[in-house]
Amino acid sequence: MLVAVSDTHRSDDPGLPAPIRSAIEDADVLLHAGDFTTPSVLESFERIAPSLVAVAGNRDVQAVTDRLPATTTTEWAGRRVLLAHGHEHDATALSLLARQEDADLIVTGHTHRPVIDTVGEIPHLNPGSYADPRRYRPAYATIEEAGEQLRISLRSPEGEEFERRLV
Repeated sequence: MLVAVSDTHRSDDPGLPAPIRSAIEDADVLLHAGDFTTPSVLESFERIAPSLVAVAGNRDVQAVTDRLPATTTTEWAGRRVLLAHGHEHDATALSLLARQEDADLIVTGHTHRPVIDTVGEIPHLNPGSYADPRRYRPAYATIEEAGEQLRISLRSPEGEEFERRLV
């Protein structure tokens, strides 16, 4: 299982509710789509997650952006996942980058809006923000194998699934 989070926007610790922390600890990989804000928050995720794949966001301090790429790809369950914060990519640029990287799934953050949709023909996930949802519902996401497809679930900080899609 993959867990995806974004836009933590914290200064000392990630402020993880127990269900999210448990999901991260049980995951194969934690995807973080940027905006940790500080190195201490990034380091907390590094300690908690069995494996962390992360990118820098537009609100991360220099000490975080020096450690993380702007975009990255990772392999999981025979699929390529493209990870970007999203502030530097409109839909066209993101679609082109995903095709260039031969991505099967795109994960971005930045908007704080949890959504499962497509960019071009490629499935796209924004897990939202569990910690700083702004005007949207607080959320994180899980991604699991479902036969030949992926089951993407958006979840509340308490772990309740409120949207699910097979892609």
